[in-house]
Amino acid sequence: MATVHKVAQDGFGTGTNELYDRARPSYQPFVLSHIRSVVRGTAPLNILEIGAGTGIFTRALLAHPEWKDSVAELRAVEPSEGMRAVFTKTVVDPRVSAVDGTFDSTGVEDGWADVVIAAQAYHWCPDYDKASAEFARALKPNGVVVLVWNLEDREGAPWVAQLRDTYEKFENGTPQFRLGLWRATFSTPGFTSNFESPPSENRWKWNLTATRDLVIDRALSKSYVAILPPDEKEQVKKDIGVIVDRGDGLTWVDKDKGTFEYPYYTMVVAWKKK
Repeated sequence: MATVHKVAQDGFGTGTNELYDRARPSYQPFVLSHIRSVVRGTAPLNILEIGAGTGIFTRALLAHPEWKDSVAELRAVEPSEGMRAVFTKTVVDPRVSAVDGTFDSTGVEDGWADVVIAAQAYHWCPDYDKASAEFARALKPNGVVVLVWNLEDREGAPWVAQLRDTYEKFENGTPQFRLGLWRATFSTPGFTSNFESPPSENRWKWNLTATRDLVIDRALSKSYVAILPPDEKEQVKKDIGVIVDRGDGLTWVDKDKGTFEYPYYTMVVAWKKK
C-alpha cells in the first residue's frame, strides 16, 4: 500500500476533522449535475469514492435529486482514521460503506465501479501511474474517473489573494492542487494505456456566504496549517482577521450579520476508460 503523505496524515489526523467538516464548503448542485452527465453507466450506479474525507462530497451527492435514487452502492476509501470516524457519523445510508485504503489500493473487485470519484483529494496521490492502473482495474469497461476540487478564488477579490498569500507560505513542499503536479498523471503508462486522452476540464466560479470566523476556520483546516506550532497558528489567525477586517474588495451580503461573499471556483476533471 502506498504511503500517505506525512503532512496529510498529521494535518488530517484524529482531532482535526470536526473543524475540517465544519469549515470546508459543500459541492454546488450544478457541479453534481455535471458529474452525473459525464458518467456513462446506467443507474443504479456503483460509486468508488477515494479520499472520501469526512463525507462532505458524499452527503451532497446522496442528497442531490439526480443522484439520490441513482446509487446502488457507494464504497468510500479513506486512509485517515480520524476522517473515517467523522464520515461514519455523518453519512448514514445503508448503501454506503467506508474503509481504509489509498489511491492505488482500494480493495474493490475488478470491474466493479461505474465511476471513481476523488473530491478535494487527488493532489495528495503519491503515485499517479499506480493510481491510474488501479482506477482502470476497478472500473467497468465504460467507467469514468472524476476529480473535483473546491478552491478559494484569489482572482475573485483582493482580500482572498492576500488570505492565500498568508497561509500558502507554510505549504513547505506539500503537493497542493495549485502546483499542478497531479497533471503528470496524464503522461503515465497507467493513464495512456487505459483512458481516453485528453481528459475533459470544466471550471465554475461561485460565491460562498461566509463570516470572519468561517474564513479563519477554513485556513486552520488546511493540513499544513493544522500542524503548525500553537504560536504560529495563532499568528495565522490574527493575520487573517486583519485581512478580513480591512475588507479589501469585500462584498457584503448582510453587514449587520457579518456575512459577505467568499469567492470560490470548482474544477472538475473527467477521464473516460477506453
